[in-house]
Amino acid sequence: MGTPAKKGLYFAFVTTIFWGVWGAYIEIPEKAGFPATLGYVVWSLTMIIPVIMLAVFNKGWKPEKDMRSVMLGLIIGLTGAGGQLILFEALRDGPAYIVFPIISLFPVLTIALSLIFLKEKTGKRQWFGITCALMAAVLLANPKLSAGITKNYTWLWLSAIVFIMWGVQAFVMKFANNTMKAETIFLYMTISALMLIPVAIQMTDFSKPVYLGFKGPYLAAMVHLLNSIGALTLVYALRYGKAIVIVPLTGLSPVITVILSLLLYSVIPGAILTAGLIIAAIAIFLLSE
Repeated sequence: MGTPAKKGLYFAFVTTIFWGVWGAYIEIPEKAGFPATLGYVVWSLTMIIPVIMLAVFNKGWKPEKDMRSVMLGLIIGLTGAGGQLILFEALRDGPAYIVFPIISLFPVLTIALSLIFLKEKTGKRQWFGITCALMAAVLLANPKLSAGITKNYTWLWLSAIVFIMWGVQAFVMKFANNTMKAETIFLYMTISALMLIPVAIQMTDFSKPVYLGFKGPYLAAMVHLLNSIGALTLVYALRYGKAIVIVPLTGLSPVITVILSLLLYSVIPGAILTAGLIIAAIAIFLLSE
């Protein structure tokens, strides 16, 4: 695969592609009547499949069980999975076209933490690429929704919490990779996701009918598996690459989502999406050196 930096980019591209495809298809189960909160339950269960694969192909793998590793693993897992559940709550009242752009800026926090605590550095070309990636992430995360802004601004605080949680998650994931095996990190991520299943079930509105046909839990399982594998390759990407490059790059997964959505729904992109796609293409070129 080449140098460690190149390995990091390869794994980052896999994450970007898998998450992009996941983003394009994940709304189908919810539109069919399968709640996003139950989709979370399905996703957490699909995390088990990569863990089994890791155990099979890494027969000598022994997860670190010391307190430091357990705490780091759970912080990574709970900030990621917990942020997902808080996002669902934010979207109950908040306008998605504001919520998603706010959250999509979480790489800014990861970059700041990595610069301060990990002393990461990169060249001018990569810095320009990082800037373009952040700009593109905001533009591409602006969904075509017209929900009004409510007088209750709890959703804004919840969005800010998700922003912090996901920014911290990526930083801690990189930090933990210095002393822990990537496989162990993903194992604790899986355990954390499973721990929050009761919360997701509690958040589900069972007063409405739950669709259980193929486009519900079964399609959700297939699509969420892409997300789970992407999460695993992200851990590997951060093992080899710099967080200030990897995180903004994987944040461009909406490029794939937008392209597939345009093909699926035959929608002509507006000025915002077009600008986002162009800037994202520039970012990918600059960060792929």
